[in-house]
Amino acid sequence: MTSALHTSSLTSLPLLARGKVRDNYAVGSDRILMVASDRISAFDVIMGEPIPGKGALLTQMAMFWFGRLAGMCPNHLTGETPESVVTSAEAQQVVGRSMLVKRLKPIPVEAVVRGYLAGSGWKEYQESRSVCGVQLPEGLTNAARLPQPIYTPAAKAEAGEHDENITYERTVQMVGADVAAKIRDISIALYEAAAKIALAKGMIIADTKFEFGLDEKGQVVLMDEVLTPDSSRYWPVEGYEEALREGRNPPSFDKQYLRDWLEQVRINGKPWDKTPPAPRLSQEVVERTAAKYREALERLTA
Repeated sequence: MTSALHTSSLTSLPLLARGKVRDNYAVGSDRILMVASDRISAFDVIMGEPIPGKGALLTQMAMFWFGRLAGMCPNHLTGETPESVVTSAEAQQVVGRSMLVKRLKPIPVEAVVRGYLAGSGWKEYQESRSVCGVQLPEGLTNAARLPQPIYTPAAKAEAGEHDENITYERTVQMVGADVAAKIRDISIALYEAAAKIALAKGMIIADTKFEFGLDEKGQVVLMDEVLTPDSSRYWPVEGYEEALREGRNPPSFDKQYLRDWLEQVRINGKPWDKTPPAPRLSQEVVERTAAKYREALERLTA
């Protein structure tokens, strides 16, 4: 098992921000070095134990998708080598797990696309037969494929807070009609293209989220991570029909295993309240979570 990087510590560049997974450093005024750590979060809480190799896997998967979808939308990659902007002593923290990207003005909307009913979408559907204001037909079950992919945006929350599901009309109020329409249409097109590619590899992309920014010309640019197990719900094709008949979620190539484990944890006889500090992860949980991420990448790039 490779050594893990929980938190990067580059001193040659100014630190801009630490997210749940990525540490972002300024490279001049026009670029950002995004370092994908091996941190993992669940229920918006960062676990104390890293998942060895996770940051590199996320980066490889994102780069795979940036490459396959490059003709559909501009993205934030500069094409430059990430380790070229740090000292030789710091290169080992960067190589294989980083992207050197253009600095953009982030659009404060999580562009979520759902092709299947799962998670919070399934919960909302049971209550209202709709998801984020999008009306859906009667009779759908958990894990059911939707008649067509739907766009269900969320407002990006401050660090430590939960993203808030919002209607498309709210995104128009936030970013204007033109930008709102562009990110909706691009997101659905990206999802549909990626879903076909993944299906040919034996995987279903149940849902995913994209992030966008604006460049100096006001052009919408795809940024951050793309279609990784951290931002997407991947299911294996095998076993899907059985899970659908039984009304349960298929096993996921993502951190659903970790979420399920955390739901079963008891602290002083009580369920974890999903606030920091997180329960300590056992070696078995770390290894099984890492295996889920590896299998997703291996299937996709086989």
